[in-house]
Amino acid sequence: MASEEASLRALESLMTEFFHNCTTNERKREIEELLNNFAQQIGAWRFCLYFLSSTRNDYVMMYSLTVFENLINKMWLGVPSQDKMEIRSCLPKLLLAHHKTLPYFIRNKLCKVIVDIGRQDWPMFYHDFFTNILQLIQSPVTTPLGLIMLKTTSEELACPREDLSVARKEELRKLLLDQVQTVLGLLTGILESIWDKHSVTAATPPPSPSSGESGGDLLSSLLQSPSAAKLLNQPIPILDSESEYICSLALECLAHLFSWIPLSTSITPSLLTTIFHFARFGCDTRARKMSSVNGSSQNSVLGQERGRLGILAMSCINELMSKNCVPMEFEEYLLRMFQQTFYLLQKITKENNAHTVKNRLEELDESYIEKFTDFLRLFVSVHLRRIESYSQFPVVEFLALLFKYTFHQPTHEGYFSCLDIWTLFLDYLTSKIKSRLADKEAVLNRYEDALVLLLTEVLNRIQFRYNQAQLEELDDETLDDDQQTEWQRYLRQSLEVVAKVMELLPTHAFSTLFPVLQDNLEVYLGLQQFVVTSGTGHRLNITAENDCRRLHCSLRDLSSLLQAVGRLAEYFIGDVFAARFNDALTVVERLVKVTLYGSQIKLYNIETAVPSVLKPDLIDVHAQSLAALQAYSHWLAQFYSEVHRQNPEQFISLVSTTLEAITPLISSKVQEKLLLSACHLLVSLATTVRPVFLIRIPAVQKVFNRITDTSAQRLPDKAQVLVCRALSNVLLLPWPNLPESEQQWAVRSTNHASLISALTREYRHLKSSAILPQRKVRLEDTKVIIHQTLSVLEDIVESISGESTKSRQICYQSLQESVQVSLALFPAFIHQSDVTDEMLSFFLTLFQGLRVQMGVPFTEQIIQTFLNMFTREQLAESILHEGSTGCRVVEKFLKILQVVVQEPGQVFKPFLPSIISLCMEQVYPIIAERSSPDVKAELFELLFRVLHHNWRYFFKSSVLASVQRGIAEEQMENEAQFSAIMQAFGQSFLQPDIHLFKQNLFYLETLNTKQKLYHKKIFRTTMLFQFVNVLLQVLVHKSHDLLQEEIGIAIYNMASVDFDSFYSAFLTEFLASCDGVDSNQKNVLGRNFKMDRDLPSFTQNVHRLVNDLRYYRLCNDSLPPGTVKL
Repeated sequence: MASEEASLRALESLMTEFFHNCTTNERKREIEELLNNFAQQIGAWRFCLYFLSSTRNDYVMMYSLTVFENLINKMWLGVPSQDKMEIRSCLPKLLLAHHKTLPYFIRNKLCKVIVDIGRQDWPMFYHDFFTNILQLIQSPVTTPLGLIMLKTTSEELACPREDLSVARKEELRKLLLDQVQTVLGLLTGILESIWDKHSVTAATPPPSPSSGESGGDLLSSLLQSPSAAKLLNQPIPILDSESEYICSLALECLAHLFSWIPLSTSITPSLLTTIFHFARFGCDTRARKMSSVNGSSQNSVLGQERGRLGILAMSCINELMSKNCVPMEFEEYLLRMFQQTFYLLQKITKENNAHTVKNRLEELDESYIEKFTDFLRLFVSVHLRRIESYSQFPVVEFLALLFKYTFHQPTHEGYFSCLDIWTLFLDYLTSKIKSRLADKEAVLNRYEDALVLLLTEVLNRIQFRYNQAQLEELDDETLDDDQQTEWQRYLRQSLEVVAKVMELLPTHAFSTLFPVLQDNLEVYLGLQQFVVTSGTGHRLNITAENDCRRLHCSLRDLSSLLQAVGRLAEYFIGDVFAARFNDALTVVERLVKVTLYGSQIKLYNIETAVPSVLKPDLIDVHAQSLAALQAYSHWLAQFYSEVHRQNPEQFISLVSTTLEAITPLISSKVQEKLLLSACHLLVSLATTVRPVFLIRIPAVQKVFNRITDTSAQRLPDKAQVLVCRALSNVLLLPWPNLPESEQQWAVRSTNHASLISALTREYRHLKSSAILPQRKVRLEDTKVIIHQTLSVLEDIVESISGESTKSRQICYQSLQESVQVSLALFPAFIHQSDVTDEMLSFFLTLFQGLRVQMGVPFTEQIIQTFLNMFTREQLAESILHEGSTGCRVVEKFLKILQVVVQEPGQVFKPFLPSIISLCMEQVYPIIAERSSPDVKAELFELLFRVLHHNWRYFFKSSVLASVQRGIAEEQMENEAQFSAIMQAFGQSFLQPDIHLFKQNLFYLETLNTKQKLYHKKIFRTTMLFQFVNVLLQVLVHKSHDLLQEEIGIAIYNMASVDFDSFYSAFLTEFLASCDGVDSNQKNVLGRNFKMDRDLPSFTQNVHRLVNDLRYYRLCNDSLPPGTVKL
């Protein structure tokens, strides 16, 4: 015993030294090594057992338990059975003797170690494992301990990790399911008895009718039986801390059990009612108030504990709610659950004299509110369709409660979550109406009042007029992951709800929104009377602080309402154009008036009393009015097509006035936000509306002159690109509603050529000087010209790439010289990766949009130039030394080749050999060994396109041959190149990049679906089982676990080409080559792989094989050296 005593003292001092803040990392490593070596010794557990019973040092106990955990989970197979019996007997005794005095984390760890033994040995060698837990729960002294053991068992046995064989996992789940009814009965009993015991002795007087705790009229419709309502109205008992602790453990157990047991009658009505009783703890504000009044810390802890019981109970309810598969016999239970939860919802949204709903919600625990909101979301998204048909469930009353709950949320996040629930409800309603058009009116009538109320309140919530305090808390500067600020997110989510209501009730929605917009517009349009001329320009003569604040609020609201009106534009077009024409016309006329007004009195340049606030407000309103008008461009296009033959005066007036509003803003002196809004509107008029008279409007001609005038100051890049796109589209896009003969292509072609000529003047002059070596300053200037010109040209080409042949022809004619200049400049800049990047972007856009117009000879010249320029050395320089820009250059080059190899017909086929050799002999060797994913995705996409679109380059199959021989064994050509490509694909599956793995697996599967890749003789005989082997190894190594399902399906598709060989030869060879498992285990693995030929069974067998192979390796690794296995 002395040696054990000495070891304990040594261990204690080592542990203390290890965790001392003066100990060096070097020394810590030494201690760690010492401890690991000790733990690896056979029989170390005996020392640990002594340490556990003889020390009070937490570190020593934790270490000793870790030794046991390691022994049980990794070395148990090799432990002699006599030792196992001793461990199974000693550890539970130790737990029973010390559970009251051990720190909770040591006690929990000891419980887990015992459960780990059960996971390995129950019921065969540890038959009383579960019975012991049930006995612990039933004995009042050890109830908490039993509940901790039960929860740990549920966690570790119901969803075990992979260190068990599949057969054992299935056995454990079945064993646990057999116990579920008993366990649920025990838990129900514990919770009921504690509730009843404390209810009887509760000294709290019944609540007075005015206190808002009484049932209310809604209860009778929610709860059919008066007794249930009465039961739920009993005062909440006050529990002692021991009872609270036991209840919280029982509820935690239930929540975990509900996460994996199926819904069945084992979950009895009395259990559900009991859980709901405890859910009431979360909405009992009196408990929290009492604790704050009495002020003692013990009381406040009590209040928090009570709140926690409510949270745990809601977790149980939500676990049940989240199950979509509901057996028929359980539906009635669900209905009862909803009724009881809505009783709680009514309780927390009840108003009375002392409390507003918001105060009440603020007093509840934030986590409880979150759980409650989760419940409501699950109810609407999963169960509403099921429950709505029950006549005894009052959906409209539920919506009234949800409305109160939503609009009294104490936090923004809470409000967002509730808006999500309304969005789900509105989606449900929309799809229901679409599927039942016959009784559309009845459905809408039922919900109309609720929807109008929702719309009005959501609109109020986005207005400073009604909600200033809350809106000013929202951050409008920091961008989130979706690149929007908190304020923008708030507005966007609110407007989505408005739009969804508009879709269901267009007339109501419009008549609710438009008057509100009108009110704010009046204020804005009335500002003109306050504009005075001062020495420096115009000034807004509103200076009183209160007036400035009111103006600020009104302008912010106007900006939001303009966005709302823009969001609704889609509900005025298509089939409903005529029916809603007058409403839409009213909106568009107002918007045109507002934009013109803003541009005429130049509110964006005006001086104000509070420039930091009012100036951005005025700019924003102006920008939003232009953006809202842009949203109606599709409506304007439809208007144009309806009236162009008869009396288009009204339409012409709208478009002309809009252009008058836009043109003054197209200036480098105007703030960018406003300038870009004007440019986008101009693009929409030119692209979507396309009126024939646009070119003749003086305002448009003014913009033409400004853009082609080299002396005028250039607009910022984004704006320049947009304006050039608009002007190009005015000339290139066919006019709607007119025959080909009236399109005036000749004139438009000339005008377009002169527009492009003016835009590219400086660029075309570069050709002559490109050959000369450039000075540093000159080089920078040249780069600017290249960047500015190519960004405009690329955008012009991209915007017409989907248009008619005529438009593309004219476009290419105008661009031809610039394209040739670009090709001539390319070699001069091959070492400037930033310039090469822009040039290749331009060429890529040309290839995608205008390759037919460019003609074969010139296209061939471009490809040949690129192939010559991208030598092995140049590629290596780009990929290895120029960082991300260099890689982008190579990726764009490969993208251009992707376009080339996809081209149908024989034109570009002569390039295939050199493209394949470039990929396999030049690019691939450079990137194959690099861990970085750069360039790889594009290279493999190019290889896939080479195969997919040029299959006959590799497999020549004649129709005649296939008819004569049934299945033709095609002649194989270019076999070496095919094999090299396939090998590259195979290699990519050995690399860690999961995105590349997923992409390449998809490519192989596509080639198999479309071209029967796996069935080709060369693949079948030389590659098939190599691929299956690699994919199986990937599953075994768990390196790409997210793709388990896709890998399983691919293995099936490959194996199904020749199941006989797979079962008779491959599987045996695969198992024979597996290391770390003995021959007996290999036989078991082989036997367990059933010879199924359907996909679900086969993939299940694959995952079983992988799991069990890993399990056997784990077991074998853990056996002590020299173990003899029989």
